Amino acid sequence: MGNLHVITIAIIAINIIVSLKGFSDFSFFEKYKFNIGGIKRGEQIRMLSSAFLHVDQMHLFFNMFTLYFFADEVISYLGPVQFLLVYFGSLIVGNLLSFYFHKDEYHYSAVGASGAVTGVLYSAILLEPNMGLYLMFLPIAIPGYIFGIGYLLYSIYGMKNRIGNIGHDAHFGGAIGGYIITLITATWIFEEHLQMVILLAIPIVLLYVLRRLGKI
Repeated sequence: MGNLHVITIAIIAINIIVSLKGFSDFSFFEKYKFNIGGIKRGEQIRMLSSAFLHVDQMHLFFNMFTLYFFADEVISYLGPVQFLLVYFGSLIVGNLLSFYFHKDEYHYSAVGASGAVTGVLYSAILLEPNMGLYLMFLPIAIPGYIFGIGYLLYSIYGMKNRIGNIGHDAHFGGAIGGYIITLITATWIFEEHLQMVILLAIPIVLLYVLRRLGKI
């Protein structure tokens, strides 16, 4: 990781250290995971700490692998301070949306950096919408903005149908956080990529409409 920015290295290192602690210490994991009941008891630290815990090594690897590819792209455009705003802002927005959707499920729990990482990914897409993203099962690159729209639409579908043991709402919230914070910190995007700004907003508006209609 010699070419990575020190901020990227630090975040990956913290995720690894905290996750390894959680793998071996059940009480630590339970104390700091995202849990509706715990948060309602006043344990707001879970809104932050849960994003540094992971279910298993594969979960940790996937999130850090994604961060590895996109973090420095965002840092190169926005700088390290704004990148941290994107990362932690997306983390919080993701968990807030998850709390909103599950607020009546006292035992609902979740862990993982997915919200923060998804926010970084969507920030990178906004900054460089035509970047090529490769998926394991496709031999050609997918333009970033197409991937972004498709991923959010899939997240809406996953939220509606509760597909898998995945926090689709946290992913979606992270994407919203990355989208909004990036546009606030890099207003030039409105001039250079306005069409992409509008296109990437469509799934966000769709989620709002579906929620208002009681469909999700």
